[in-house]
Amino acid sequence: MSGTFVGMPAFPEAARTAVDDPTLRGNLRHATHTIRAKRASAVAELADWAELREAGRRIKDHTLRHLDRFLEQLEASVTAAGGTVHWAEDAEEANRIVAALVKETGESEVVKVKSMATQEIGLNEALQAEGIRAYETDLAELIVQLGKDRPSHILVPAIHRNRGEIRDIFTHEMAAWGRPAPEDLTDTPADLAEAARLHLREKFLRAKVGISGANFMVAETGTLVVVESEGNGRMCLTLPQTLISVVGIEKIVPTWRDLEVFLQTLPRSSTAERMNPYTSMWTGTSDEDGPRAFHLVLLDNGRTDTLADQIGRQALRCIRCSACLNVCPVYERAGGHAYGSVYPGPIGAILTPQLRGTASEIDASLPYASSLCGACYEVCPVAIDIPEVLVHLRERIVQGGPAVRHGNKVVLRPARGHAAERAAMRAAAWAFGHPGALRTGQRLAARSRRLHPRTLPGPGRAWSATRDLPAMPAEPFRDWWQRTHGGKDAK
Repeated sequence: MSGTFVGMPAFPEAARTAVDDPTLRGNLRHATHTIRAKRASAVAELADWAELREAGRRIKDHTLRHLDRFLEQLEASVTAAGGTVHWAEDAEEANRIVAALVKETGESEVVKVKSMATQEIGLNEALQAEGIRAYETDLAELIVQLGKDRPSHILVPAIHRNRGEIRDIFTHEMAAWGRPAPEDLTDTPADLAEAARLHLREKFLRAKVGISGANFMVAETGTLVVVESEGNGRMCLTLPQTLISVVGIEKIVPTWRDLEVFLQTLPRSSTAERMNPYTSMWTGTSDEDGPRAFHLVLLDNGRTDTLADQIGRQALRCIRCSACLNVCPVYERAGGHAYGSVYPGPIGAILTPQLRGTASEIDASLPYASSLCGACYEVCPVAIDIPEVLVHLRERIVQGGPAVRHGNKVVLRPARGHAAERAAMRAAAWAFGHPGALRTGQRLAARSRRLHPRTLPGPGRAWSATRDLPAMPAEPFRDWWQRTHGGKDAK
């Protein structure tokens, strides 16, 4: 299996293959149900969870409204603390900057902290093309890398693998990347973790360059924050001589005090812990401790375009907790690979089409990868109304949405394959804009209900083949209301 998402089919086709895999469905069902139950318990401990959620939403919205100012403040703070800030408009520029920085050190290998941003831009593949080998040090990312696989979950990238599969991957692949797995390796979690620890230790002690992302950046101090559960991140952040952090521009918060809100909501929403076992913070460089050189690469890669959409920009609030994935009935059955992106699940269905545009079949299909049940909105710690954004993106796709990137330009893409749907939506819009015609149509439909077919003709047959058409009522709601409420019209 390829390690990238290039060439993935549209979501319906990929999902159809995934739901036919009983092992995958079993792995996902067990993992997501376990995580969601623990999260619910952890959140229930806080009497002010609703207030924290609202505070997180407001902080993020305020930051996004003034993002230019806070980014300039962050650059000044990082520079004053001894760091160097680089600006990357897209993935290609970010990869070029990072590769050049690594080459300047004379090194040909790097250790990496788990980072969604570096996965988004395909950094590992770009470094490999430049003769630089990147070693993932997060346990789940290590499993994905050794298995020549793709991540399928934001928090647990190897959630689609069970313990037996992981043991086989370690046994057959570890030797090619460094220290081999023990010959008598079992599939117990303790043995698998010990094999990974021994394999990675030599890399931590040898590496001169570390690469990370960041969960948060504090504008007023220039501080970057990484939260994790294993300790590998701290090793990568402190042992190498050079640290390069690639971070999306939306990960910023204005003040140190703002950080307090998210350090309460993120761990409970993601790992169902009161706080993360390892919370690493660094501000520039220090002569006494940590890397001697620090570089911050601020990544746009479609975020500015997303920010311009008043409804779609909600996606930029995301703190990558993955709570929405764990409650989504579609993700549970289809798995993360079906989304064709490093951002799977409900958040991926709204974030990926905005960052990458909707020119490809996979990206145009993602807003439809949802039942709109609303469970994702209920658990989101920053109150992203994912169903609202999904409907908004569907409308944009049907009408020929504007979010298509060609180089540095955003151009309008005519919608293809949606002519019937577009015509139906226009007819509905006209009917709702003409109350008299709508009322006449409703009355005709009610009086002719005995003649209505049980299945739809033409293309509609695919829809009604697995669903019962709803029975037409004997009279329209407006007529019933007038008859039962003394002639007052229904608003």
